[in-house]
Amino acid sequence: MQSIDDPLEVKTQVEEYTPGSEADFERLYRNTYRRILGTLITLVRDRAVAEDCTQETYERAFRRWKDWRPESSAEAWLHRIAINVAISDHRHQRLRQAGELVRRLGRPAPGPDPAALAERSDLVQALKKLPTKQAAALVLRHFHGYSNREIAAALAIPEQTVASRLAAARKQLQAVLGR
Repeated sequence: MQSIDDPLEVKTQVEEYTPGSEADFERLYRNTYRRILGTLITLVRDRAVAEDCTQETYERAFRRWKDWRPESSAEAWLHRIAINVAISDHRHQRLRQAGELVRRLGRPAPGPDPAALAERSDLVQALKKLPTKQAAALVLRHFHGYSNREIAAALAIPEQTVASRLAAARKQLQAVLGR
């Protein structure tokens, strides 16, 4: 028969905790800290980061301690929190690395203003020469991808009128642009 002081028997004892009890949370902390830290060192591969993640794990756990349900093991619950903290830390680490890269690269040289280029283009100049109703139909079709039915609804005109305005606009643009 093994005594209560036997390490094997102590390991198999299930600790009981009361949700919301600060004394029980302190006991949980003392009983699980090294195992949680060990898990996090394995996951994040850096002791200092693992220590920070362990601290965050216990902070999150303490905030939700009153909501913990004794149906599951308190240590398993802590490990779930710890793994989520490690995943979040990894995600934030990748974002920090991306931010450092962007800072290192600096801002790109400003390119030409797309609006200014568009205003100077031959097509925009040719569109300005079209009657407004034809230009509106053409812009809705080719710049916004609307169907004839959608253009008709937007302009409150019959679909056949849309088709004739588009045909007339294309014909005039071909004459102006030479294509």
